[in-house]
Amino acid sequence: MMDSLRMISAMLKLELRRLKHDRAELYMRAIQPILWLMVYGPVMSTVRAIPTGGIPYTDYIAPGVLIQSTTFVSVFFGLTIVWERESGILKKLLVAPASRYATVIGRSMASGIRAIFQTFVIIPLALLMGVKFLPNPVHFIFAFLIIFLASGGFSATSILVASLMKTRERVMGMGQAIIFPLFFASNALYPVKMMPQPLQYFALINPMSYVVDAVRGLLISGDLSNLAIDLAAIALFDALMFTAASISFRKIIE
Repeated sequence: MMDSLRMISAMLKLELRRLKHDRAELYMRAIQPILWLMVYGPVMSTVRAIPTGGIPYTDYIAPGVLIQSTTFVSVFFGLTIVWERESGILKKLLVAPASRYATVIGRSMASGIRAIFQTFVIIPLALLMGVKFLPNPVHFIFAFLIIFLASGGFSATSILVASLMKTRERVMGMGQAIIFPLFFASNALYPVKMMPQPLQYFALINPMSYVVDAVRGLLISGDLSNLAIDLAAIALFDALMFTAASISFRKIIE
């Protein structure tokens, strides 16, 4: 147990050191969310065809854009795993006195660290663009925790993909095939009830829908009536992805 906790802690510290020496990626990845909030949000606000419950449309999509950005970082985390395999780092990790489950959780949650720092870049920019967040520090802490945990699940999904695809080109292609359906078939840009019936069924099993709903309730609308369901769905998603990635993890070096 202590070995597993030390492994997870070591992975988190490693990611913090990487961010300390190279923060350029965080700033570059903020460009896309800025475009969503500066261009797409104001333009669609003029249409007034999307029911947002009285919330300005740019404010309504801000949590979805934020989650899309952090999920994008996590879904492509498998590229780092492939690079570590090619450089021999993964073999050293697998001989460490810790379970594969702990190794996968440690690597996945390291991506959560990167997602939190991505959030620290995007939220101030959203404030400058006029997005009105609820002034509640407790809500912000819970929202960051949810983003951290959800990013771990999406990173585990990427590790699972990396263990099956093995090359950076295939991981990148599969990542793009995952991120866009998750984003557009969720409640990030519009309510789920506006979608065709088959997409509404998909949105029910789409983990991004629950992450966006929880973060929107905490930061924008204040509606926390579904928070317990959202947290249960995120916990189930993380458990499934951590387990599947742990089972498949050794395949990446075969």
